[in-house]
Amino acid sequence: MINSLLLQATTNAADAAETVQEIPVLELLMEGGIFMYILLALSVIAIYIFIERYFIIVSASKVDRDFMTRIREHMLNSNIRAAADLCQQTDTPTSRMVEKGIRRIGKPLRNIEVAIENVGKLELLRLEKRLAGLATIAGAAPMIGFLGTVVGMIRAFFQISTASNNVDPGALAGGIYQALVTTAAGLAIGIVAFIGYNVLVAMVQKVIYKMEATTIEFVDLLQEPAK
Repeated sequence: MINSLLLQATTNAADAAETVQEIPVLELLMEGGIFMYILLALSVIAIYIFIERYFIIVSASKVDRDFMTRIREHMLNSNIRAAADLCQQTDTPTSRMVEKGIRRIGKPLRNIEVAIENVGKLELLRLEKRLAGLATIAGAAPMIGFLGTVVGMIRAFFQISTASNNVDPGALAGGIYQALVTTAAGLAIGIVAFIGYNVLVAMVQKVIYKMEATTIEFVDLLQEPAK
């Protein structure tokens, strides 16, 4: 008798486990309604921003180690034209900043520094383009998911109030866990977007450091005596 009961309990547990495993994830996600579509759109936008900005920033961070060495050689030999041509052939934020400084040679040093700083600010704006959108998604996605859960819970409790004594616990539980799906999805998207945003910000900071280092080197070069 005891063995029979144990066998039946084991069978029921196995059947329950199989039932849990067979829950269609996509169908469950779609139970979130319009909020899931909004979150899906935000996730696509976040992925696009991260991939597009990642390659842009990586390209901007690639600076030839011999670039400033060659600029120095041209400048010390008073070959300003060759230095400007080298900057035009190098498509990076630092090269554009140096080119602006070269174009201003002959003017007061302070004017040259201001011109370089202005170009640097424009380059920084280009690098940080769309990062604010990614940060917004990181903050908005969890809140949208939570809003979807709140709306789902309101519907569930409304069904309780209208069902009187004929409340189906199974249906109620199903409605609640379906509502919670939007919060889980919103948190997942928010976490991924937040991590992606911080990764890109760290990459931009490295590019800024290289830009500043190159600017200082170029300004020091302008103050060296010509041969």
